[in-house]
Amino acid sequence: MPSAEGNLTWEPATGRPDLLAPPVAAALGLVPEVRVAAIDANLADTAAFCEAYDIAPEASANCVVVEARRGESTTLAAVMVLATDRADINKVVRRHLGARKISFADQAKAQQLTGMQQGGITPVGLPADWPVLVDRAVAEAGPVVVGAGVRGAKLLLEGAALAALPTAEVVELAIRED
Repeated sequence: MPSAEGNLTWEPATGRPDLLAPPVAAALGLVPEVRVAAIDANLADTAAFCEAYDIAPEASANCVVVEARRGESTTLAAVMVLATDRADINKVVRRHLGARKISFADQAKAQQLTGMQQGGITPVGLPADWPVLVDRAVAEAGPVVVGAGVRGAKLLLEGAALAALPTAEVVELAIRED
C-alpha cells in the first residue's frame, strides 16, 4: 500500500550531503528530522516517482517556481501543492503576490538562481528573499516527500516543517483534483 516512505531507504539528511544540492545541505537546520533517499534521476518526475517507489501521491508535494511582475518589480516565489492538486497560479497566487502578470519561471533562470536542478527544486535552501507559498493541505499532510535540490534524491519531512520555513506562508492555493 502506498505511503510517504514507500519502498525507499531513508537516512538522516545531515549524514548524506552528497545526495543534496549545496543550498539544501546548508539549510537543513531549518527543517528538523528531515530524511533523504537516493532515487533514479530518470524517475524524479512525480507520477513516475510515486509509481516506482510506492509513494502515495497525497504524500508527495510539488514545488514550482513562479515569476510575478508588477510594473518594474519582479518577485520570484516557490509554490507548494500536493501531487494530487494543482496550484491556482493565475488567480490565487498572482493576487497573493500582488502581481499584474505571473508565469512559471524560466527553467534555466530558476536553476541558476537556486543552485538546484530542475525537477528537484525544493523550498529548503531557496534564496532568503523568496516567498514560499505552502498550500494548507501540504502544511497539514504529515510526512511529505519533496525534492532534494537534485533529481537523484528526495527529502521526507513534515509538511508543517515547510510551513515553518522563514519566508513561508500557508495559503489556500490549490485547485483540488480529486
